[in-house]
Amino acid sequence: MTSTISTAKRTDAPTGVLATLRATPVQVRYLLGGVLVNQMGAFVQTFLVLYLTAREFSLGQAGFALTAYSAGAVLGTILGGELTQRFGPRATIVGAMSTSAVILALVPTLSGPGRFGLLLAAIALAGLATQSYRPAAAVLLSDLIPDEHRVMGFSMMRIAMNGGAALSPLIAAGLILVDWDLLFYLDAATALGYALLALTLLPKVAAPREEEEVETADEPGVRGGAYALLFRDGRYLAFLVSVLFGALIYVQYTVALPLKITEEGHPAALYSGVLTASSVILILCELKITSYVKNWKPYVAGAGGTALMGIGVAGYGLPFGSSVTIVACTVLFVLGVMTSGPTMFAHPATYPAAVKARYIAAHQAVFGLGMALGPTLGVLAWSTLGNGIWAICGVLGVIAGLCARVGLRGHLAA
Repeated sequence: MTSTISTAKRTDAPTGVLATLRATPVQVRYLLGGVLVNQMGAFVQTFLVLYLTAREFSLGQAGFALTAYSAGAVLGTILGGELTQRFGPRATIVGAMSTSAVILALVPTLSGPGRFGLLLAAIALAGLATQSYRPAAAVLLSDLIPDEHRVMGFSMMRIAMNGGAALSPLIAAGLILVDWDLLFYLDAATALGYALLALTLLPKVAAPREEEEVETADEPGVRGGAYALLFRDGRYLAFLVSVLFGALIYVQYTVALPLKITEEGHPAALYSGVLTASSVILILCELKITSYVKNWKPYVAGAGGTALMGIGVAGYGLPFGSSVTIVACTVLFVLGVMTSGPTMFAHPATYPAAVKARYIAAHQAVFGLGMALGPTLGVLAWSTLGNGIWAICGVLGVIAGLCARVGLRGHLAA
């Protein structure tokens, strides 16, 4: 598929960090501000198990509920792509966030004895609604920002998400001291705030015409609908394999690494320090790194960064696993994430408008699937292989890098 087509216009403006910020349309700033605020209140997935056990549900029930939320989230990205394709991005964001606000506000009323079935359904629907906005936000970002700033724009969206995710636990810690239910009420309030912001400040971008057809890069003479084309697009399928393996690797940083640190007798403060340092590095450095990386060929940034991420995680398995080694490997891992992440997230937005929302949704659903499967697979691998898990991560990183090279090969830098 000829994926260098975009609805945004290319200009000859400078492309550094400050130049990008100055060139960013005000509507994009509203969009990213909404993402930041919404992410600051995104407590459910992080604190759901703790919340339910505090409400005297069993650990098994809490784990089942978290699985239901994750499944809903994966399906939500697919639904969001479909809604965006049919009704446009602004309408999808307003609808998804409004629905999410209502469901989240109802969760505390369903957390009493004998209501677990209803609670489970509400949590699954919350995951579905909460994640449905993401394809719409990505489509709107790609439509509003000039082509040469696309990768930087998606880097800014990642910064907004990571910044909100970094602040969210701090806010949650204060709310829990007052009342656990406040987690859901504030989450609902931020979702409703994002819906109102989208309704009043974001532009109404028309949904693409369904009859518009495009063709794949692998089969330039073959035309059809978005999903039919996607499953025949060998390059994009290779890209999705890279995304899946990359997500499986990424999540081990929060699943298997703390298990390693605890078992090897390192202080718990080491893991807290690693998390804090990586978050600070991502927030402070990603935009600057992206200002250089975005001028690389996409397959170089995607493949190189993904492989570097895998190599960094593989380093956790070195026999001299000192605290210094863990920190150094984490820095290498984060460098890989910053190198590949913006390019990988921007790539689906380079496809034509007739299929863009569904390609973005497929990417986000596969990423969400990897993030959902990663914890279970990571715990299983650690319990059976111990430090052998890191060698597997290294191999997966190399495979993911090769798949990224295939998937992004032939695409020009945005």
